[in-house]
Amino acid sequence: MATIGLDMLYYATITENADGEETYGTPKRLAKAISADISIELAEAMLYADDGVDEAVKEFKSGTLSLGVNDIGPQAASDLTGATIDSNGVVVSTSQDGGKPVAVGFRAKNAKGKYRYFWLYRVQFGIPATNLATKGDSITFSTPTIEGTIMRRNKVDASGKNPWKAEVTEGKPGVSTQTTSSWYNAVYEPTFVADSTNLSTLSLGNVSLSPEFDANTLNYSASTSNATNTINAEAVEDEAEVIIKVNNTVVESGSSATWQTGSNAVTITVTNGSQSKNYTVVVTKV
Repeated sequence: MATIGLDMLYYATITENADGEETYGTPKRLAKAISADISIELAEAMLYADDGVDEAVKEFKSGTLSLGVNDIGPQAASDLTGATIDSNGVVVSTSQDGGKPVAVGFRAKNAKGKYRYFWLYRVQFGIPATNLATKGDSITFSTPTIEGTIMRRNKVDASGKNPWKAEVTEGKPGVSTQTTSSWYNAVYEPTFVADSTNLSTLSLGNVSLSPEFDANTLNYSASTSNATNTINAEAVEDEAEVIIKVNNTVVESGSSATWQTGSNAVTITVTNGSQSKNYTVVVTKV
């Protein structure tokens, strides 16, 4: 949907720990917004098979944010570009300046009068462009433009991914007024409801699973020369029921499974209320 307005431009400084994970400062007003243009670059890979595209992957690589603003105050200039404010309140820019990444938030009104709210989690700005002109016969406003590179954040969210943007439209189903009214109190942190049918543990003794266990991965394979191995499978939620079957025979978690020579089918069914999920492991005894 088209947007017809842009305002409430904020930024928040970033502090990184030893692993580079971000902690955000309290958001501050950057300036009055005139324009905001975002362009995105994707990393793309294609797998060809039988003379055609069999699989395509497109992932966020980086982006560019170009902001037109009415003015950039001394503190914002220092935080965004690395310039120094001297004892007389003068902003001094040097050739050694290098701004640190910040988070950037703003909102835009759509044609229905509802606001879309944004946080860009990691933006590194360059030196603002300044346009000056002498006064002529007509009045022309000269305003600064600042351009930054949009990057994904280093800190992963609860789903194990690295977000680069958060966006929400007020009034949409599932969007509370608290989410939008507190948008500028702090940089938005994603929240996810844990899957109530996830496993927290899945192991077959010292046998390696392929791929390594991940609660969101449902299918595995394994190879063993042992006659038996101890199966452990536990759910994230205590109230969830876990049923393990080896070749259609129920095996209790913590008990040993006996393998037949060749392929063995292990199914783990997790049930929580009306929800259920099946994990499978194909174990080959050699």
